[in-house]
Amino acid sequence: MLLDLSFEELTEYVVSLGEQKFRAKQLYEALTMGKTLEEISNLPKSFKEKIEKDYPKYEAVVHLKSKDGTQKVALRFPDGSIVESVLLKYKYGYTVCVSTQVGCRMGCKFCASTLNGLIRNLSAGEILAQILFYNKILGATLKERQVTNVVLMGCGEPLDNYENVSKFLRLVSAPDGINISPRNISLSTCGLVSKIYDLANDGFSVTLTISLHAPNDELRKTIMPVANAYKIEDILKACDYYFEKTGRRVYFEYSLISGVNDTDKTIEELARLLKGRQCHVNLIPLNSVKEKNLLGATRKRAYYLAEKLEKLGVSATVRRTMGEDIEGACGQLRNRVGEKDE
Repeated sequence: MLLDLSFEELTEYVVSLGEQKFRAKQLYEALTMGKTLEEISNLPKSFKEKIEKDYPKYEAVVHLKSKDGTQKVALRFPDGSIVESVLLKYKYGYTVCVSTQVGCRMGCKFCASTLNGLIRNLSAGEILAQILFYNKILGATLKERQVTNVVLMGCGEPLDNYENVSKFLRLVSAPDGINISPRNISLSTCGLVSKIYDLANDGFSVTLTISLHAPNDELRKTIMPVANAYKIEDILKACDYYFEKTGRRVYFEYSLISGVNDTDKTIEELARLLKGRQCHVNLIPLNSVKEKNLLGATRKRAYYLAEKLEKLGVSATVRRTMGEDIEGACGQLRNRVGEKDE
């Protein structure tokens, strides 16, 4: 798919077709604007015929709008794979939460994305397409994009698809493309230690977010199977390395599960674990997933625990829940249409 290519790679592709280099710029601009092949008016028919087989094709099969303004779209790709992404509106602009895989194999007990396991990885261009779709419907121009921030927190574990995700990060931040600054990009991982080191060593400076959800390995293993492979101690060492390389403080996501990890004792243990680190904790009252028999803590409880962490010397806030009525909140994304079609 042409969206997988950088401008330099696209130029080589165009030249390989026997076309002049200036066509690459026209094609690149059309791709960046999320145009269909039929919507491009400045390319000759003969050229369109040459690129038709490689031109990105995807369609929105579901488009839902929440009462709070959040939007969720399910995009279908030519092989039938479906992924969900979410558009969130804030005072500073629009953020898109993208998926990086079709499904997920991490198996976290509280997350809908893992219900059917991992089906396949998304390519760099398929991840990028989720942003371009929203940018287009928001009326973006080449000079003024509408999407300002990106979070890799949808379906899938981004670092489990490292090659394609790293390529996506380069594409989405390319100055001659959609040009979203790495400082406006957050990547959420459940803690694949070796890949955190790769992310730092490969020169990326996105905001690293760790899905922690427990202050010790024993409790974490009961809700996150990945904890059997990676100890919290090793994850924190990788986070320290990432901070040293990038200067970016690390964020820790902590979904509050009633009666499981939301006790005063566990939060005090969390404070001891993180105190003194350049980090911030996002407390998230667990969002409901009908197949999971877990209940989230109340928001009142969440604010109490955030205040407790602050008093114990750890920066913390309660994440605002958006899009829950359309199952677009944290932990709720899945390939819902695909399930219905089966």
